[in-house]
Amino acid sequence: MKRYNLLIVLLLLIFNVTTAQKKNSPAADFGTLKETKAKIEKTVPLVIGHLQTIATKEGDNNILINGKTALGKEYAKVEQEWRLYRGNMSSCILNNSNKKSKKCLEYHNRMFRDTMINYKNYITYLTKKNGYLGVEGDTKIDFNPAEMATKLSEAYFNASDAAGRMKGMQKKDFMDQTNAEDYKLSPYATIAQ
Repeated sequence: MKRYNLLIVLLLLIFNVTTAQKKNSPAADFGTLKETKAKIEKTVPLVIGHLQTIATKEGDNNILINGKTALGKEYAKVEQEWRLYRGNMSSCILNNSNKKSKKCLEYHNRMFRDTMINYKNYITYLTKKNGYLGVEGDTKIDFNPAEMATKLSEAYFNASDAAGRMKGMQKKDFMDQTNAEDYKLSPYATIAQ
């Protein structure tokens, strides 16, 4: 009888150690969200700086004014998608079975990646070469939508696994942190100075 008790205690200990390692892993870390937020926000001053250079070189301030307006519209699309993305990813985890959750996460991650690709194409067009002016740009922007989407996908899939080990309100509180103000994109007017 004592041997069986010892075996059960050892199995429980191994299970608890394994579970603890998963909980302390970077899996449940949402640092990737802050990193992505920062990369998106950094594009605005870089693009505006490039537009300023072209406007100065051509002696036409309308290039800067019109460019800032157009960039603001594109940034607004990204800002809306970023808000929807975080909410949808949390909803996928909280409101679905594990199998449905994975499909839901993949779908919304693909939508986010496509929006980021459109934004990247737009800012690349503005900074690489402005066709009608023939001005070459040397602005380097650290913005890779596929890489960003992959990192975010990993973070959310790991968060889904972590949330699966939680109960009720603990799970909801855990996922609500992704919609915190810290992860919200700064308004365009604030960063387009």
